[in-house]
Amino acid sequence: MYRAFQGTVRLLSRVFLPSVTVDGLHNVPDRGPCLIVSNHQSILDPILIQSFCPRPLHTMTKSTQFGVPVFGWLVREHLLAFPVRRFQIDPQAVRVALRRLEQGRAVGVYVEGERSWDGHLQPPRLGTLRLLLKAGVPVVPCAISGSYDVWPRWDRALRLAPVRIAFGEPVPLPKLDDRRARERSLDDAAAAVMGALRALLRPAGTPEAVAAGEGRRG
Repeated sequence: MYRAFQGTVRLLSRVFLPSVTVDGLHNVPDRGPCLIVSNHQSILDPILIQSFCPRPLHTMTKSTQFGVPVFGWLVREHLLAFPVRRFQIDPQAVRVALRRLEQGRAVGVYVEGERSWDGHLQPPRLGTLRLLLKAGVPVVPCAISGSYDVWPRWDRALRLAPVRIAFGEPVPLPKLDDRRARERSLDDAAAAVMGALRALLRPAGTPEAVAAGEGRRG
């Protein structure tokens, strides 16, 4: 069912979107646990990212979607999603994420916690940063751009616009089991992850993008 979903979305995207480009697929590990950390511009993001990610992606999804008849069953049983309660601490969602990482899965999280209202990056959620620091697995930034132009959260009508999905080099973050050490590292983790996403959102080849890339490698 998951692979059928991917194929269907890819086919429909060719019909309804003028272009969807995907860069950096080689940055997604072929196997083993990893976290795919994305920005969030539109309701289309999880559909598109899961469809073009080379690995099945277990995505943290807002809990209200699981109460929708049929759709809730579909995302839980066949699209590998698991619920998270937004705007509050949710230890159960963290436990599920860590358990799936222990099983060698790829887990997807949206670092902003909700869709953007204006297409720009929002501040990261501290709970997500704590998860990244506790997990100790490769953290792959995934920036999606253009989906806000196709379907912003304040509009019900779809528009035609090109969409780009870019997977970046893994962000080096430490594995910190001590809670106090995680709290002290939140600012550094936020700067590293959000910096990587900003660099991927810039047009390739611009001086800002090149400089940001060199800074990450250093």
